Amino acid sequence: MAYIITEPCIGTKDTACVDVCPVDCIHPRKDEPEFESAHMLYIHPDECIDCGACVPACPVEAIFALDETPEKWKHFIPINSDYYQR
Repeated sequence: MAYIITEPCIGTKDTACVDVCPVDCIHPRKDEPEFESAHMLYIHPDECIDCGACVPACPVEAIFALDETPEKWKHFIPINSDYYQR
């Protein structure tokens, strides 16, 4: 997993990151049924190509490279991965 989305996305779900992702690995998108019920957006760990395009697009600074995730939000690493295990 190259990048993850953390706490600032909760309740915000700004999809600017979705729009700039070249491989469509951030979900749920606004046109997906899960969008309304999801608390936040998630980056697919196997599809992310580590391009970083999503980082500057995020208006709430919720996206981090895996190895740069602040300690207080490291628990979001498995949360992102688990979203795609269901």
